[in-house]
Amino acid sequence: MAEQPQPISPLKNFFAGGFGGVCLVFVGHPLDTIKVRLQTQPKPQPGQAPLYSGTFDCFRKTLVGEGVRGLYRGMAAPIVGVTPMFAVCFFGFGLGKRLQQRKPDDVLTYPQLFAAGMLSGVFTTVIMAPGERIKCLLQIQAATGETKYSGSLDCARQLYREAGIRGVYKGTVLTLMRDVPASGMYFMTYEWLKNILTPEGKSVSDLSVPRILFAGGLAGIFNWAVAIPPDVLKSRFQTAPAGKYPNGFRDVLRELIREEGVTSLYKGFTAVMIRAFPANAACFLGFEVAMKFLNWVAPGL
Repeated sequence: MAEQPQPISPLKNFFAGGFGGVCLVFVGHPLDTIKVRLQTQPKPQPGQAPLYSGTFDCFRKTLVGEGVRGLYRGMAAPIVGVTPMFAVCFFGFGLGKRLQQRKPDDVLTYPQLFAAGMLSGVFTTVIMAPGERIKCLLQIQAATGETKYSGSLDCARQLYREAGIRGVYKGTVLTLMRDVPASGMYFMTYEWLKNILTPEGKSVSDLSVPRILFAGGLAGIFNWAVAIPPDVLKSRFQTAPAGKYPNGFRDVLRELIREEGVTSLYKGFTAVMIRAFPANAACFLGFEVAMKFLNWVAPGL
């Protein structure tokens, strides 16, 4: 394994991760909108065609019906949440690595990197769950033609008024089920690929931009390969009317499998995978660029 950059600075990870998250949202949000609409579209009545026949049909109908702005519906919530969320995510990963080091120059194994990544998933759920809830509700609102919420803040206010803080944080358990293992896979894969792609005798900190983009993009693919089934359950649960699923994700899972089969757990797969590579490539490139800048301006941070 190639030598890891030392020392690990969770604080630098915090700031660089926030910038990387902003890069991810700008690149990936349009296909996230498509993903959520595919995952939450109603089951068609007998003899009727589904609202969307697939990823490209959903993209076309959204673009024709709502223009480019339709692809960016609900982006305010993740933009507001994404900087602290990814900052906390990368901070959690940096902290997870630091906690497992006995000495500052210890090189972590891949299982240890996976564990550090899982810790980052726990850290981000507090920020991620309400942002995801608001984002999903706004994304499906435009598709159904309703205008219940005028924007992210109005959505948050209405959710809080209707059900208190529990209404805002609906779907937290499913967000944990998605993000903890997926984050472990995400960071472990990225570090693994960086080590593989680093030429003999070189440092991972000198990796070229194309190799960083490749490693980050592929890490995103591996992340979503793990995350899609709980993400489908989360989207359904977070956008369902109050009281529809009294037993939480178990009711959602039973209903989906009973009515649409196991393949329904992979709804939006194409949209997710098309989005995963460029969005996460942008995220890790933004992170690495910001980290180099921080190392230059504040080497002792």
